[in-house]
Amino acid sequence: MNQADRRRPTQRDALVHNLKDGRTFDVAVIGGGATGLGVALDAAARGYSVALFESEDFAKGTSSRSTKLVHGGVRYLAQGNIALVREALHERATVLRNAPHLAHRLAFVMPCYKLWEIPFYGAGLVMYDALAGKRGLGKTSVLGPQGTLDALPNVRTAGLKGAVKYWDGQFDDARLAIALGRTAAQLGAQLLNYCGVTGLLHNDDGKVDGVVARDGETGEQFNVKARCIINATGVWVDGLRRQDDEHAGREAEDIVAPSQGVHVVVDREFMPSDHALIIPGTSDGRVLFTVPWLGKVIIGTTDTPRHDLSREPDPFREELDFILRESSKYLNRAPTPADIRSIWVGLRPLVKPPKSAGTDTKALSREHTVLVSQSGMVTVTGGKWTTYRAMAADVLQQCIDRGLLPAGTACTTDHLALVGAQRGMPVTHALSDPPDIRAYGDESEAVESLPGAQNALGGGLTEAMVRFAARYEYARRVEDVLARRSRLLFLDAALAASMAGPVGRILQEETGIDPEVEAFRALTRHYLHPALLQGAAT
Repeated sequence: MNQADRRRPTQRDALVHNLKDGRTFDVAVIGGGATGLGVALDAAARGYSVALFESEDFAKGTSSRSTKLVHGGVRYLAQGNIALVREALHERATVLRNAPHLAHRLAFVMPCYKLWEIPFYGAGLVMYDALAGKRGLGKTSVLGPQGTLDALPNVRTAGLKGAVKYWDGQFDDARLAIALGRTAAQLGAQLLNYCGVTGLLHNDDGKVDGVVARDGETGEQFNVKARCIINATGVWVDGLRRQDDEHAGREAEDIVAPSQGVHVVVDREFMPSDHALIIPGTSDGRVLFTVPWLGKVIIGTTDTPRHDLSREPDPFREELDFILRESSKYLNRAPTPADIRSIWVGLRPLVKPPKSAGTDTKALSREHTVLVSQSGMVTVTGGKWTTYRAMAADVLQQCIDRGLLPAGTACTTDHLALVGAQRGMPVTHALSDPPDIRAYGDESEAVESLPGAQNALGGGLTEAMVRFAARYEYARRVEDVLARRSRLLFLDAALAASMAGPVGRILQEETGIDPEVEAFRALTRHYLHPALLQGAAT
């Protein structure tokens, strides 16, 4: 595959035309998050024809709002879920191998203030290493008080007995999602963002055999036929399931109990280290992280039931208080509300047992669930970013087993290098460093060959990067560039707001459409939350 083929332009008119040409696709995927993009890639790699529809931008929802960890699940080990840990450890190694420019290993340090904690947690993490086997990222070790301070310079010293250090993975979630989509497109998949599915098509036998799509930019509606319809809309899967069942006069029972996770971002001075800090048991029994990421520090997360499904959920006041209060217990110098550079909230699609109205999200399953309705629509939800590939393989195997797809090539994504890692170029940067051109992997030279490579816009973003996002990465709006092609909205919302105008002008040159500059500036206020922060300060 030559370089021109590898960087296929994403002209929207051609994509819409291909979806409207009357063919019947093998697979239509609804939802452009980690799960949907993973399914599209796996299906395309097997040789199926694939159409994917996303009503907003790719990874707009939960898939861009994770804690940025690709991990085996230490807490699942504590719960005795060995099978889930084994699977996640295998998938962790796969992500790091297939996208080394977007994922790498990261040391985690667990400070201990009681002597029994060191052998207790150390034994569990040695077992974690053993389960990883040859896929391990480094050996667990015990640190003394000084070693702990060297690793975590701002950690609370009073009563410090030492720490346990282990290794896990870190990644850039939104850029990995784009890499999945672009790799699927290389293999022939037709992907379209800002094109939602407004309805399902059924044949005379009541079987689902297509979708009604609406182009969000033109308002045009059109039908697309497909042999297999996969509902991968995350926390929103139940809405589509209800549409499907209403056609047959049934009433679908909701299977998702959304849980909200809040993260705050502060400057690197609050943890000037390349190590992450992990607190295994906060006051309410949850896990708290401080993670170095792209020159800043992420602190989170919460796990709070949420019954509405906003595209831009706001944090609850008590969640911000919780994060700041718990972090202050472990940091000599703790951040205040005024130190927060950005706040983001993600909704997790936790799967609840049938006939259950429980709201304790700690007790609900993080594992994925695949359901096939009587009409043949396949729904997948739950799981976590790390295991997106295994989830996709499971979905397609069930489609084959149910006769929705013909059997053919086995799953090949285990060793499928993603866009940016297809020429074997070594990657020398760490995701704890500020963002720069190295995030593009083997496409770095292609980005720098575009106009404006030397025109720095701020936050590591250049004019050439904006042009590359528009030409090759499906970016249409300022938000797409500043939230997901670069991560500036998640790192420093005020800086991102100040860059909206210059980015918008470049985007408009490239796309010819309104880049929605003012809408983005309004959006940044959700990430700053001045009213909430003012309230917390008083």
